[in-house]
Amino acid sequence: MQLILIIEDDDQIARALAIRLKANGYNAAIAPDAVCGASLARSMKPDLILLDINLPAGNGFQLAETLFRIPETNRTPVIFITASMDTNLLAKANDSGAAALFEKPLDTEKLLASIAQHIRTQRDIASV
Repeated sequence: MQLILIIEDDDQIARALAIRLKANGYNAAIAPDAVCGASLARSMKPDLILLDINLPAGNGFQLAETLFRIPETNRTPVIFITASMDTNLLAKANDSGAAALFEKPLDTEKLLASIAQHIRTQRDIASV
């Protein structure tokens, strides 16, 4: 079963995501801030990371940059989630190497489809 790491400071959103992920056959872990998220990502080596952009103890973009540099997570797809209305976020997310960007409130069906697609792609790459 694939593991999704949710790095999200809003406990209600994080728990709702974890419930939806588990209902769709994924394992889910939650980190409430960037420091905890970096630590869990290194130790757990998740199959995909859902990453809020605005976090306590760090910025989502900076954390993604770190995750893409360390061996344990450098190939792990990162999907950004945000409530920000900044029109430049999509470009920033693309420039950072993120797999996708979703705005809150989340369309969970589209998010689940994106997660499945990126995990499938990673599995196909790993089997080559």
